[in-house]
Amino acid sequence: MEEVGLDLSKAFPKPLTDEIARAADVLVTMGCGDACPVYPGKRYLDWELPNPAGRALHEVRAIRDQIDRRVQELVIELVGASETN
Repeated sequence: MEEVGLDLSKAFPKPLTDEIARAADVLVTMGCGDACPVYPGKRYLDWELPNPAGRALHEVRAIRDQIDRRVQELVIELVGASETN
């Protein structure tokens, strides 16, 4: 992640709390499947991606880049949707 200017040295996984989920318009999970809690009225996107653990660096970079593309596409979609409302 440092290659793209992100310092994750102090980052850690954060749980999906009720407060965060209720405040969100879209909930994006990555391979969560049926194990994720359901919040009525929320839009869910489950991005099935390979687990990067134990993979070669070029594979991890490809997963990172795929997540980046999906995030950028979602931002464009959400900004466009908010401009039409």
